Amino acid sequence: MIPRFFCPFPLHPGATVELGAEAAHHALNVLRVGAGDTAILFDGRGGQWRATLHPAGKALRAALAAFEDRDTEPPLKLTLVQALPASDKMDFVVQKAVELGVIRIQPVAAKRSVIRLSGERAERRVEHWRNIAIAACEQSGRNRVPSIAPILDLPQYLGIAARENALRFVCAPGVSGSLRDLAVPAAPVSLLVGPEGGFEEGELLAAHAAGFHPLGLGPRVLRTETAGLGAVAAMMALWGDW
Repeated sequence: MIPRFFCPFPLHPGATVELGAEAAHHALNVLRVGAGDTAILFDGRGGQWRATLHPAGKALRAALAAFEDRDTEPPLKLTLVQALPASDKMDFVVQKAVELGVIRIQPVAAKRSVIRLSGERAERRVEHWRNIAIAACEQSGRNRVPSIAPILDLPQYLGIAARENALRFVCAPGVSGSLRDLAVPAAPVSLLVGPEGGFEEGELLAAHAAGFHPLGLGPRVLRTETAGLGAVAAMMALWGDW
């Protein structure tokens, strides 16, 4: 498989660019690339560049050749709104949601969220998730990097969401009905997923008041890191490009 690398700056025809230190280390020491090998570079604006690699000590340069107007984005514009789970579960959610095709991930802090992040710690964690999203794009073949929004308290997010032009769902165990019964949405979709232990009743009422429709995911109770990803996969199968 041809290695893929994200470049955080615009790419232009005929340019020779130097990969970042981390990408260069991975390419040279893990992938064992050599002079003249081919790689794919993308800058997040759509499309990708076929490039020839030129190692120079610990550095790695890439000479851009042909541009390929390749787009793997699904027609469904889906935002995953994930209440913060414990430990490294959010890393897993971000990685898999990007692979599945979401265009945006909005972390929110709910009353039952186990971890609490604010200030510089929150900024560092969001930057960490953005790097995970980039790596997931490199692996999965996406050429547009989904945005990872700053962490918001749930009431703050609901106030913003109520003004957005989107079809809104909230995962709610015990709700009847099926995604198969719904028409293909004409607007973007936002999916709200609770933390371990679920949302408190007042939070669900607030979500309903903000226009979120309850969404059931079958007779089994799913973990927070499973519920959102399962719903995303189902939506992509019914409304996306699967």
